[in-house]
Amino acid sequence: MYTPARNVYRSLPVLLIISRLMLIIALPLEGLRGYGDFVHFFRLAGMGIPYVNYWVEFPPIFPFFSSLLYQFAGGREHIYDYMLAISLSIAQAISLGIFIRLVEKIYAQNQAQTRIWIYFSVLLGLSYGWWYFDPLAELAMMLGLYWTLEGKSGRAGFAIGIGALIKLFPALLLPMVWRAQTLKRALVVSGISLGLIFGTYGGLYLFAPEMTAASIRSQSSKGSWETVWALIDGNFQTGNFGPESERFDPRTATTPRGNPPRIPTGLVLVPFLLIGLWAFWRARLEDVRQAIAFMGITWGLFLLWSPGWSPQWVLYLIPIVLMTLPDREAILMALSLVIINLLEWPVLLSRGYTLGLWLTIPVRALLFVLMTILWSGMAHSSKGKGLSRNTIWIGTNSSRE
Repeated sequence: MYTPARNVYRSLPVLLIISRLMLIIALPLEGLRGYGDFVHFFRLAGMGIPYVNYWVEFPPIFPFFSSLLYQFAGGREHIYDYMLAISLSIAQAISLGIFIRLVEKIYAQNQAQTRIWIYFSVLLGLSYGWWYFDPLAELAMMLGLYWTLEGKSGRAGFAIGIGALIKLFPALLLPMVWRAQTLKRALVVSGISLGLIFGTYGGLYLFAPEMTAASIRSQSSKGSWETVWALIDGNFQTGNFGPESERFDPRTATTPRGNPPRIPTGLVLVPFLLIGLWAFWRARLEDVRQAIAFMGITWGLFLLWSPGWSPQWVLYLIPIVLMTLPDREAILMALSLVIINLLEWPVLLSRGYTLGLWLTIPVRALLFVLMTILWSGMAHSSKGKGLSRNTIWIGTNSSRE
């Protein structure tokens, strides 16, 4: 039934765009850029063709999109900044719309409205949404999740593949796809997404092997940053690379950044893979909420293992938290994640207060552990519905409370 409250929810993505436009118009250009990477993105876009004329630390879609915006802006930085900020705002508005549809399927109206308003408020005020290009990858993740749960395997595979070509994180959906869908559908999703990823990188490598290989290798040179592993290694820098001019030389892509790991990353990966396999085997995914919780487990294990963390990655976690955890825990966890990451960047690190990492990093790691435990409890509990693990669809098997 279409209620007045639902009518209000449907208008929130439009309100988000309108509010963001008012912010963009009112802020001076320096205020819009804030502590984000707009200047870096603009400089890279003006250096030629990414993956051909220079190596770039990002997967290919955003660098090419950024270069396209640069051309549309005629090389004028202020126009580029406005176009990029508006594009990211539109991506977030669409993600909000998907979030609303999923939450309405999972929860009764009174519970859904609290989660929707919390998420809307976070998107409205959290500057990570326009300082960085992560909203594009978040949108791909949300589309991949929604289409997977709708049983639209082709679309889901396309969204996950495109998302992984923006940032690799949407590929973290694949374990949930394999656990919650039939073998045939999982193969379709995985085949399309992996085909897009390897096909794109393969094509770039054939066209420009040196810069493409340097772009791929660049991530391994970053070392550890803003994680427990970074504290162990004695690395107190962010995950940024050197000046843009370095990217004309493919040899600089493998220049070590920070101290080498004291505990090999590959060795650390082993126990997390074993825990992940155990979680995969024990999962009892009987509804949409449990399926999303299982995706949360994948995220939690990945982030606890990952040698690096960037504060804007919280954008991927907040919708998962608000779609799955109980009311009180969801609100507390979402707000805690926002506060601890804003404290780290920009409050502390932008001012050189690296000692603050000894506070923010352990607290964030503890939050990851708590979230993973909560998600594990949800995904591994059977509700006695007697359903096959391969029948999780939106509208036919939701978990409205």
